[in-house]
Amino acid sequence: MDVARKIKTKVSAGFKMRGLILRPDASRYLVEALESVNASELDDIMEKVLDAVEKQPLSSSMIELSVVESAVQDCTQSCDETIDNVFNIIGAFDVPRYIYSIERKKFLPISMTSHSAPSLCGLAKDKAELFRERYTILQQRIHRHQLFTPPAIGAAVEEGQNKFQLKTIEALLGSTAKLGEVIVLGMITQLKEGTFFLEDPSGTVKLEMSKAQFHNGLYTESCFVLAEGWYEDSVFHVNGFGFPPTESSSATRAYYGNLNFFGGPSTTSVKASAKLKQLEEENEDAMFVIVSDVWLDNVEVMEKLNMMFSGYASMPPTCFILCGNFSSAPYGKTQIKSLKDSLKALADAICAHPSIHSSCRFVFVPGPEDPGPGTILPRPPLADYITEEFKQRVPFSVFTTNPCRIQYCSQEIVIIREDMVNKMCRNCVRLPNNNLDIPNHFVKTILSQGHLTPLPLYVSPVFWAYDYSLRVYPVPDVIIFADKYDPFSIKNTDCLCVNPGSFPKSGFTFKVYYPSNRTVEDSKLQGL
Repeated sequence: MDVARKIKTKVSAGFKMRGLILRPDASRYLVEALESVNASELDDIMEKVLDAVEKQPLSSSMIELSVVESAVQDCTQSCDETIDNVFNIIGAFDVPRYIYSIERKKFLPISMTSHSAPSLCGLAKDKAELFRERYTILQQRIHRHQLFTPPAIGAAVEEGQNKFQLKTIEALLGSTAKLGEVIVLGMITQLKEGTFFLEDPSGTVKLEMSKAQFHNGLYTESCFVLAEGWYEDSVFHVNGFGFPPTESSSATRAYYGNLNFFGGPSTTSVKASAKLKQLEEENEDAMFVIVSDVWLDNVEVMEKLNMMFSGYASMPPTCFILCGNFSSAPYGKTQIKSLKDSLKALADAICAHPSIHSSCRFVFVPGPEDPGPGTILPRPPLADYITEEFKQRVPFSVFTTNPCRIQYCSQEIVIIREDMVNKMCRNCVRLPNNNLDIPNHFVKTILSQGHLTPLPLYVSPVFWAYDYSLRVYPVPDVIIFADKYDPFSIKNTDCLCVNPGSFPKSGFTFKVYYPSNRTVEDSKLQGL
């Protein structure tokens, strides 16, 4: 009896600390549930229950029995679900949506906000929201960076350590005097042809950038920049453009805890699971083979794929990631029929190697010219009508969206099949001087923007309400850019960015990723 009283006191104190009140029946249920817990683990489990309660859409501070029951169920499930979470493929339309609340300074699931569920035919407010959310996410990230955090009151400012303060465009427009040395976060736009403006939620200002220096990166319209310069007579004279500083995944999670931003069956982020981390390190044979532009109607490509399957037959990879386009001539009225025939030939090749057929997963990511609803991202999978016969013959195959996500143990992998490098270079406000280093500029841009397509919507159209599925925030472990540009592997902000290159155009090159030690191997089928 004495134990139950102690637990009851601890429970009510814990809820009061978070501004919540338990109904008597809910309190009794929770005390009974916690009686079987060891005294040493009680505090930790209590914290988990409180977190699970706060995640639910609460209408008031009075906590009902049903809320506590589902919170306890969540906590017991999270212990048992580890094994189910080893390998999951998450389509773009299944990515969970979180909205940053400026008042609460935290990310809230869409169910806890007044936002309506996303729809393919978005409303005008979805288009405005798309850019506002991109801005808000970058702004909260910048405010945490050491260069932009104000010094603590009374603390001595270290010598040589400058602190900067962000200004809004509204603050510039409201000033009648000249303002020197101002830093503004905004989006580059071209509201009049040939004239660039900087835009944020508070207004727009004309840019004079003839003397501006551009730091590393590809600066395109619709990307967000930190512009430094001086303001006079309704014109912002820019001295330098830089990108918002990046933030590693571990730093983001230190602020937002174990929220599962990535998606998948796990209720919390898989990064927090020691069991999954251990599984990942122990399984040294795991490997992902990444091939892009798999032209299944090309005889030479099919020969090389056969060669690849026979080479890997003795040691099958965990997964083959095959990216489109799946036809070398993606047009004409016979396109769908020829694609079905090509998939049949691929199924024959896979079935000819029983070890590959029985133990490898096949992930198919559609390309921009594959049959489907135009070039708008995110792009749905290839139609069932085309793929159902293949799926019956190769049961471990998944036809997914573009982009898509793969969660393997504690790792997060994002895959996009789009020729982004060329698009971004073509739409640069000013091309970098060092053209040899374009892949580094490209990777820095994507990670700084926290988005896979930081381009104007007329260049890279997006379903407005599903723009959140293209975010790369928090930064994943691996991003695979299946691009026709030359192959590259670059590490930036603890994120490995890989381009396998076009399989037929680059002399049959592909990449192999080893999750246990997080390395990528360049591979090529040459002269065999």
